[in-house]
Amino acid sequence: MTAEFLLEADHLTKVFKARGGGYFKAVDDISFRIPREKPLVISLVGESGSGKTTTGLMVLGLLKPTSGTVKYEGKDIYKMSKKEFWEFRKNVQAIFQDPFEVYNPFYKVDRVLEVPIRKFKIASSKSEVRSIIMRALEEAELAPEEVLGKYPHQLSGGQKQRLMIARALLIRPKIIVADEPVSMVDASMRADLLNVMLRLKREYGISYLFITHDLSIADYFSDEIIVMYRGVNVESGNIHEVLSNPLHPYLKILIESIPIPDPRRRWKKRIELKIESLTKRETSSLRGCIFYDRCPSAMTICSTKRPEPVKVGKNHIVSCHIYSQ
Repeated sequence: MTAEFLLEADHLTKVFKARGGGYFKAVDDISFRIPREKPLVISLVGESGSGKTTTGLMVLGLLKPTSGTVKYEGKDIYKMSKKEFWEFRKNVQAIFQDPFEVYNPFYKVDRVLEVPIRKFKIASSKSEVRSIIMRALEEAELAPEEVLGKYPHQLSGGQKQRLMIARALLIRPKIIVADEPVSMVDASMRADLLNVMLRLKREYGISYLFITHDLSIADYFSDEIIVMYRGVNVESGNIHEVLSNPLHPYLKILIESIPIPDPRRRWKKRIELKIESLTKRETSSLRGCIFYDRCPSAMTICSTKRPEPVKVGKNHIVSCHIYSQ
């Protein structure tokens, strides 16, 4: 029987040991699903340290969850046979944040394209390898003569990131986990890279788990959003439904903190952030709402009881006591 979902992340939780003793829950009960038939872009959004990248690493099979499961085509990826995991690895690829650290400066960039072709045995001759590479570069909107045969330092950041897109495309993945893929390229290049990725979604049915701290990029690129704070899903659903009607106090603060490019519209208030130790943060989360210590709308119940997810729209869920009264 064919699985209903291509990928299912169910109740993913990851706990790390904290320095000085105790532990730190980096990801706390995160769930989402990517359907088989329709390509989907799900964005994980939140400030640094919210657990976005840790979630992506668990989905990629690079970090084992403390609890919860990641299923690909109905099979737990951490219980797969070697052959099944090889097939999973082929169909779920990654584009990482820093295009400068991916390359070995001693090798020409051709090598990052040739290695996955050899690893997954998708070509039987040198001419076929060349043909596959040329096609992938063209799909990533790169001129082969401008990048092949060159060393990493001879390429721009945008070219290096497009090469990573081309590398992922070589083996025609069904899902790409993209961790801040445009944060380290020029602003003028970001829209171009996102448009390339959207075109690949349309033409090849590729779904994305897209990790970003930038709400404007998530709004442009995504179908659904999961807003994370200290590892917890505080608000999620259809991207436009959520961002047009933000309900959780944390998401409201994130939106208010976005600078508006108009000198006549200055911030009227200072946004204060509290810095705490890992141990204190974890203890606070066990008592009640994870956002209690920063929430401008905190109530007594927030300090003692964790809010349950509440459906507030057709495809809009928020975890906040304000909406469960």
